[in-house]
Amino acid sequence: MRIIQGVFALVAALFGLATIIAGVRVLSGSDPGYIVFRPLLIYNTAMGIVYVAAGIIAWRSFDRGKYVAATIFVLNFFVLGAIGYLYATGSAVAIDSIRAMILRTVVWLMLFLGLAWMSHRN
Repeated sequence: MRIIQGVFALVAALFGLATIIAGVRVLSGSDPGYIVFRPLLIYNTAMGIVYVAAGIIAWRSFDRGKYVAATIFVLNFFVLGAIGYLYATGSAVAIDSIRAMILRTVVWLMLFLGLAWMSHRN
């Protein structure tokens, strides 16, 4: 059980670290090759820190980890809906941003489901 818990925690923390690195690079002036919707960039970079914290929480407790993962999933889902709406109405949101937000949302849904399943078994 502890190994599986470690895998979930590691995925969350590494995903957070990758998110922070990517966000800081773009905030520092690196061109990602598409239009950057700055509020989304700031949200995702800040959430990278939350992802790392979620990894630490998941390492310590399946129960707390599942609640944090569920919260992150819901927040990302709402942000995905908002940028999807903006994209559909012609605002300056790149399709790459939509795809990246879909990935983030799916990753956190999978982490939540995995942690919830392990919490239930534990």
